[in-house]
Amino acid sequence: MSYVGPDFDPPQPRRFRRAPLTVALAALVPGALLGWLVYEAVGAPGDGGGSDKAAGGTTSASASKKSSASSSAGGSGSPAASATDDGEKPGTSSSTPGSPTSGPAASGPLKGKVVVIDPGHNSGNFQHTADINRKVNIGTNWKECDTTGTSTNAGYTEARFTLDVARRLRTLLQEEGATVKFTQDGDRSWGPCVDERARIGNRAHADAVVSIHADGSATGNRGFHVILPGAVHGGAADTRPIVASSRDLGERIAGNFVRVTGSAPSNYVGDGTGLVTREDLGGLNLSTVPKVFIECANMRDSKDAARVTSDAWRQKAARGISEGIVSFLRG
Repeated sequence: MSYVGPDFDPPQPRRFRRAPLTVALAALVPGALLGWLVYEAVGAPGDGGGSDKAAGGTTSASASKKSSASSSAGGSGSPAASATDDGEKPGTSSSTPGSPTSGPAASGPLKGKVVVIDPGHNSGNFQHTADINRKVNIGTNWKECDTTGTSTNAGYTEARFTLDVARRLRTLLQEEGATVKFTQDGDRSWGPCVDERARIGNRAHADAVVSIHADGSATGNRGFHVILPGAVHGGAADTRPIVASSRDLGERIAGNFVRVTGSAPSNYVGDGTGLVTREDLGGLNLSTVPKVFIECANMRDSKDAARVTSDAWRQKAARGISEGIVSFLRG
């Protein structure tokens, strides 16, 4: 998901509390970044190895929407898969269209815990531009309901990526005993809007909510970052009660994501911590439960694109997020 659209205007300059975040990550994953360096030196399958310098700049809203629309097969509404995507839908469960979905929880250490997974965007959004462009109240102002999301240059869409990772993540969390609910499971033609996504987590009284995305930044910009809610208090938004717990959740996910996937923290935002605080995202501003976003990679960079289109890497991404959530919920 690029920094355009309802939850992705260019971030405003702010003081970044570098030291506390860096220390927190260091405490969580001693040696994880060393492991990433080794990983990059050896190289991953389909990934040339090594890291690129940031090229700067992000995609425009029109470019992002154009790329997502062009990624459909002949404009028919069926997103085209890249050659390296196997089209799997692991962990698929039946659901009632338009309602949050969930699966049965097994007996395990997370029994009694509720996790809401928010797969970013929707493959049908580009066919419903009037619906997703309408403004919704995000607490402090009004923004578009949703966006089409981004895609790799080869046409593998962010919406397809996020749903695949979300389904894998559901399976892993259910094995730990958690009750898992989705904001959408490919069971609706578009959306939901960002305000509804927040309400689904709130109404579920979720112990943790994670919104899964991938960025659409410039070539050479690589790596993941976790977006944390800032302290927002205005209109219908009041994130102050969840700032600390959301930061804890985000730091644990970031640390485990590095360790499991071998990906480095973003080289273009976050000052190398893999953590970014935002105060302009409706999905965070309207949340009353601990919630973070994760941008798993930059789909517009060829090396990151090789990762997101890899079945094996998507499983690692799901596992890294899952282990972060489990660590947070178990304390």
